[in-house]
Amino acid sequence: MAPPKGKGKASKKKELSSRVQYTMRLVESSSCAVCKTPCTRGLRYLAMMSEPGAVGKGVPCILTRRKVN
Repeated sequence: MAPPKGKGKASKKKELSSRVQYTMRLVESSSCAVCKTPCTRGLRYLAMMSEPGAVGKGVPCILTRRKVN
């Protein structure tokens, strides 16, 4: 029989990148409309969504940026 894998072996985590990674929440046009500090990306998305028949999935909000550990 083959010995079980992973038992008794020390594993080291490899650092994939030294670059810091961030994540942002997706917000819809209603959130961009009431934002106290509007950004250009949000204003552009708000203008695009105000056209008739527009369908959107949201836009990443720079104000909700969080660092990924």
